[in-house]
Amino acid sequence: MKLPPFLLDQWLQQKFSADPPIEFDLGSSTGPTWTLRELLALGGDIEELLATNLFYTPPDGSAALREELARMHGVELERVLVMTGASEALLVMFHLAAEPGANVVLPRPGFPANDGVAESLGLEVRHYTLRATDGFQIDLDEVRKLVDRHTKLVLVNSPHNPTGAVLGEAEMEVLHDFCAERKVQFVSDEVYHPIYHGPAMRSAARLPHATVLGDFSKALCLSGLRIGWMIEPDARRREHYRNARSHFTVSGTVLGERLATLALQHRDAIYDRTHRVSKINLPLLDRLFAGHADLLRWVRPAGGMTAFPWLAGGANAREFCRSLAQSGVLMAPGDCFGMPAHFRIGLAASGEGFSQGIERLAEFLRSAGRRSALHA
Repeated sequence: MKLPPFLLDQWLQQKFSADPPIEFDLGSSTGPTWTLRELLALGGDIEELLATNLFYTPPDGSAALREELARMHGVELERVLVMTGASEALLVMFHLAAEPGANVVLPRPGFPANDGVAESLGLEVRHYTLRATDGFQIDLDEVRKLVDRHTKLVLVNSPHNPTGAVLGEAEMEVLHDFCAERKVQFVSDEVYHPIYHGPAMRSAARLPHATVLGDFSKALCLSGLRIGWMIEPDARRREHYRNARSHFTVSGTVLGERLATLALQHRDAIYDRTHRVSKINLPLLDRLFAGHADLLRWVRPAGGMTAFPWLAGGANAREFCRSLAQSGVLMAPGDCFGMPAHFRIGLAASGEGFSQGIERLAEFLRSAGRRSALHA
């Protein structure tokens, strides 16, 4: 078993150690960070937290956390499994799918670890492509043509990372029904739900055969908790995932699950902050791309907290991102996602510093020498 280099994480590590230092993180996909003090101020009891017994949690997750997740999704408690981030949820999912000759259908671009983990387990990875010319929308016919009798699962990510595209409810239902008819697992990765910049969408948890993935790292902006979850309607899969977790990580962290439960009890306040920051920052990107349309192109994100612009001249964006990092602004080059002309920009990770980061980026783009290089 051999895993490829995780280019995205290797690149983003610069924010911890770069020289000169990174001043504005416009490359990360998370939202505005929370301190423990801010989270407890929502209604937590520090004395109760200090009295926590530092022991294992149940493999499924604590009852209190699962109850909050079940309530949020409107599903039965038994369908909810807590994981160590969405990463473990994806790992156990691919582990079950990894039968001889099996394939999985994934988006390109997408979360880079998906391809590496699936292929390391012997799965054939088939991609459907989200194209800028189509507004990064899923071509349902392309997905259908990739599915055969050896397909174990079809995964969609909405709102999508890195493009910010959103799959409409009608299209979600069409894909769900198509997969259900063929007994193919339908997986909806919803780590950015419910962050939308237009009409809101309902969670796929309402669909009877959908596996739904979520976590505390993206829309809930609490990546340091390292907690995710699965909504799984199939009892056989739940048992496999539970058993796999016992082998991989045994359980979550008891303090993390206590804090995650508190966060869900006050999730409206957390989501409101994410929405507010996104609402302020997205128009700044509108103006940036309108003012530099000769150098940059983009598709305005419909949801989530990332966009996936590209260099108008079609050049590889890595050198652009490398030079920008030397100016103190971090973005993620598109070759981390298999699309070298693109780059990912996060519109919420830097919080209130976003406007200053965008102004630094605009100064960079106004430089005559750099403009000439970008046109090359």
